[in-house]
Amino acid sequence: MLDKLEMYIAVAREEHFGRAAAALGITQPTLSAGVKQLEEQLGVQLIFRGSRYGGLTPEGQSALSWARKIVGDSRQLKEEMRFSRHGLTGQLRIAVIPTALTWAAKLTARFSEKHPKVRFTILSRTSAEILSMIENFSVDAGISYLDNEPMGKVSSVPLYREHYMLVCHRDSPFAERRTVGWAELNGQKLCLLTPDMQNRRIIDKNFRESGVSPEAWIESNSTIVLTVNVEDGGWMTVLPADMARSLAAGKPLKIIPMEVAEVVHSVGLVAPYREPHTPVLKALLTEARRMSKAG
Repeated sequence: MLDKLEMYIAVAREEHFGRAAAALGITQPTLSAGVKQLEEQLGVQLIFRGSRYGGLTPEGQSALSWARKIVGDSRQLKEEMRFSRHGLTGQLRIAVIPTALTWAAKLTARFSEKHPKVRFTILSRTSAEILSMIENFSVDAGISYLDNEPMGKVSSVPLYREHYMLVCHRDSPFAERRTVGWAELNGQKLCLLTPDMQNRRIIDKNFRESGVSPEAWIESNSTIVLTVNVEDGGWMTVLPADMARSLAAGKPLKIIPMEVAEVVHSVGLVAPYREPHTPVLKALLTEARRMSKAG
């Protein structure tokens, strides 16, 4: 039944039989047959469907919670047994908001020094996507905002508090400033992250609270794209301090602190709430706590 529960979780996650089958590496008829067999075993209809996916039935919603718990417990059992035989090994999949990718690199580098047999997959995603991916077992953990969106039931470790920098060309009139006020960027040539990014929503809120609503003429979900436009096109952007320092290093760019906002947001490691955690995830949370204290 376990394989059928994983098929069901994939369909609920993708909301499409074809995409779910592709994600699992099986054919769509195999997936459809597996979900149908699960419904027969449970004696209820889980999914509304005619010619296509039509959503979960009320019984399907309840079954999804159980499916996630059973699959999660099964994976944890496998991890525990592998740890008892081989020590800390395996692979960790981590989804990270774009502005925290430098911290993801720091965390995985420190972790790998102590546990060289663990491999990592790092994905850049929005904060909303990260929570969904954790819930649906698409990733093992995430690095995201801890205090600006409903988090649900998760384990979290704060890593840093976000402060913002103006990134401009060294020839910009702002280049020699010690600080820059948010209102001063009204009417300036700005490139910013796309509105689906929580970082962009925070930046827009800082602008609104300063009484201005500047326009971004270039939007991207890539901080690298923003930095290239600042370097080559005479634009300016606003990024968290660590990301700004990393991207501006070795380039003809200047970074200037933005005036501190009233609310400073925390970013941290987020993992499914389970007691106990798998050995490898427990070790990752422990390393994140060490980094947080060191910072």
